Amino acid sequence: MRNFFNKLGHSWTRIGRRIHRGLHHQGRHQRTSGTKTATQPAPQTVKQPVANPLPPFSRTTWTLYADTVLQTIRHLVIALFAGLVCAGFLALGVGLGYFASILDKTPVPTVSAMTRQVTNTEDSATLYYAHNVKMATVKSDLVRESVSNKNMSPWVRKAIVATEDADFYKNNGVTPKSLLRAIISSVTGVGSQTGGSTLTQQLVKLQLLSSETTFKRKAKEIVLAMRVDKYMTKSQILNAYLNVATLGRNSDGENIAGVESAAEGIFGVSAKHLNIAQSAFIAGLPQSPFIYTPYNADGSLKDNQKYGVEREREVLFRMYRAGYITKKQYQQAKRFNLVASFRRTGTNATDESTSGFAYNSVMLEAENTLTKQLAHNDGISAKKLNSDSSLKKEYTDKATTLLTTKGYHVHTTLIKPVYEKMQSIMREYRDNWGTTHTYTYTDPNTGKTETATEPVQNGTVLLDNHTGAILGFVGGVKKGINHIYSTRSSGSTIKPMAVYGPAIENQLIGSESAIADFKTSFTNYSVSDFGGTIANRFMPASYALANSYNIPAVNLYNVLKQKVNVASYIKKMGITTFTKEDYSKLGFALGGSDYGVSVKQEASAFSTFANNGRHATAYMISSITDPSGKAIYKHKGGSTKVFSKSTAYIMQKMLHGVVTRGTGTTVNYLANFNTDNMIAKTGTSNDDKDIWFIGSTPGLTMASWMGYDNNYGHSFSLGANQSRLNETYWSASMNAIYQLIPGKFKLHQTLARPSNVKAVKVNALTGLPNGSGTFNGKTVKTSGDTVTSLYNGWTPSAFKPEFAIGGTFNNYRLFWNYMDGANNGYGKVTSVKSADASANAETTTKAEQDAAKKAATASSAASSSSSSVSAVRSSSSSILYSSSAAASSSSSASSYSAPTTPASSSSAVSSSVSTQQ
Repeated sequence: MRNFFNKLGHSWTRIGRRIHRGLHHQGRHQRTSGTKTATQPAPQTVKQPVANPLPPFSRTTWTLYADTVLQTIRHLVIALFAGLVCAGFLALGVGLGYFASILDKTPVPTVSAMTRQVTNTEDSATLYYAHNVKMATVKSDLVRESVSNKNMSPWVRKAIVATEDADFYKNNGVTPKSLLRAIISSVTGVGSQTGGSTLTQQLVKLQLLSSETTFKRKAKEIVLAMRVDKYMTKSQILNAYLNVATLGRNSDGENIAGVESAAEGIFGVSAKHLNIAQSAFIAGLPQSPFIYTPYNADGSLKDNQKYGVEREREVLFRMYRAGYITKKQYQQAKRFNLVASFRRTGTNATDESTSGFAYNSVMLEAENTLTKQLAHNDGISAKKLNSDSSLKKEYTDKATTLLTTKGYHVHTTLIKPVYEKMQSIMREYRDNWGTTHTYTYTDPNTGKTETATEPVQNGTVLLDNHTGAILGFVGGVKKGINHIYSTRSSGSTIKPMAVYGPAIENQLIGSESAIADFKTSFTNYSVSDFGGTIANRFMPASYALANSYNIPAVNLYNVLKQKVNVASYIKKMGITTFTKEDYSKLGFALGGSDYGVSVKQEASAFSTFANNGRHATAYMISSITDPSGKAIYKHKGGSTKVFSKSTAYIMQKMLHGVVTRGTGTTVNYLANFNTDNMIAKTGTSNDDKDIWFIGSTPGLTMASWMGYDNNYGHSFSLGANQSRLNETYWSASMNAIYQLIPGKFKLHQTLARPSNVKAVKVNALTGLPNGSGTFNGKTVKTSGDTVTSLYNGWTPSAFKPEFAIGGTFNNYRLFWNYMDGANNGYGKVTSVKSADASANAETTTKAEQDAAKKAATASSAASSSSSSVSAVRSSSSSILYSSSAAASSSSSASSYSAPTTPASSSSAVSSSVSTQQ
């Protein structure tokens, strides 16, 4: 370097001398010119041009010009080179500084932890229930069997060193040459898979780091490789690498790792008995294992073995060049018929032992959790990940690889005794849930006629309201689809979340505000109550919700969606399957949507009310750790505010009515635990395709769905008493669970009434304080019995004749005439035509609508008969909102405490109410 700068100094000296000579020549020329023209006065306004420092260009002077140009170019090149060298040193300094900062931040594992993880060959993850109870080991298609050095052919050790790291026994885990090759490969994308790293670095990458190709990871790799080399012998390092290296496929089509699995799976011999040629073939596999492997994915031999054989010849040559084999051995190995020694196709039996719902769910949840974690680590948002299918697949594949190769420990929230008890209760009750349909179908893949059976299916999720932890679930009545993830129409279970909750929160109604239940006149949409009926009256919001009347919910949603962004509430509660079009339709108030909602989402969303208006995201994976105990992922607790405590308090009071006087009373008398603080909601989709029951104690929420899968275009419906069956099953499950974890029910935990909750005495029929006003030119007034209505931070205005949500002029006229003593049919339940009753197609998902259309012709007669029965049953309930029969004809006052019916029809009414959704 000193000589370089000496030469550079001499060059600049020569340049200076040449310039000096040029200036000297110019001065002499100017002095000569000045002497000749001394007697002539110079013009005052004309500047003399700068004289050329070189003599005029001519045949005799052109060489001087050429030499000057060449010298100038030469010195510019030297100057440029010098600048680049300086810049290079500067960049190197910055790079070394960055490298040093990475090294400084790289956590250094203890020797014991590092050694344990490096030599670990328990590659598949282990799954655990809560409290560290082992569930299963992840089934992997990566076959691996460890073997000691003494049971490994010395030829395979020599072959791997010769081809992968010729300086293995000399280096300290890294080499400048290998590092430079790796950097060039990373920058240019050119180079082999393993050629840029020493064997120690490859081992570190396989066992301690991810496979991402970043400079930061490479820096960590160098640090760890040097540490491994320092504390482990070369023999230990080589043995560990040969037991974990990925080596393609075996004759069963299974992915293999480690020389023992490769020897058995490719040649049908143990690693101890591999000859030189076979050892060379295996040693050549790590560079591109699935290019050089002799087998296809199904275990059959590839037609062309060219690439694998060529790679084996390359390894043999390197062994010969390194002196590991003699020339004679080299020639003999080349003559060995490698292809003939390949093992022929075996059998790859499928292990069905891991087909349980718990195993599959935990694997799915772990993959999803790890996928998000990996993307987050790379700065990729969840939104971007979910919107780019190829990107999501890339990270999902990475997650799957980690779960099957890194020996992770996946800890879950599932409580084993609870999970198993839920399965046993399901098996005890499933045979009574309805008809199991048997039919034939044509397999679209084979064209063959097959037979299928469809029982009534079930999906149930139990979770902790405060943490979101899923404690147990039922995926189905038989092996197959996991129904806690499949989406179905939510039916009326959506009402508290999408209608009443937001309406209370945004001060549209109080708990006893009146809502209209009359025939509607919406454009291109008609709605009726359960069974195709219309109540023909105004009813309190709490009663409408408890008994799941449809028309009041739609009337309220019609007003709500024009003032409130309902989607914001639903998304905060963890439901993301609804579309913008779903929210725009009135049928959404009854569960109508394009894609539906899952049981997991329903349970999670509904728990918001029991958790005092805050939503804790449902989760099943509590943590994922590596074999050394280092946390790869840990669930972060917390919750999101959806509703104020005031709204939650009011909704808890309203939803408690479902259990005490509404559609969920079956649970109230079957439960073996205190239900004083229990809330619930039922739900049914069109034509009884889906039945729901969701119930919450202050501590736990459990959602249960029943329905048919309706495969191959079928449209099977559930029985008329399915809601009662679902509630019975829910009660039995919760009773059994209560015996196992009673403390988690938190039965006596209550939300104290928030100061912002206002209680107002209102008339039972109008939902407003008693008073008087003018309607249609006449004075009208209310007085008498009142009920307490709860409001979120507001109180209703004084009495007004048009008092309800959704009421029309004709509705009010009917009401006030009735109050004046007219027997005009107010409060008399009427049925609508079958066509009108089934017109509400928005309460089902698209798939259910399509299935229903195919089955419409075959089931039209039965549906008509069923509708008629429901109409007759419901029409027997001509209920009046009064505390006594006399009140029905009172023109001055009317009080409300609870719906009453004539004794002669009480049994019919009870039946109607118990199945109303």
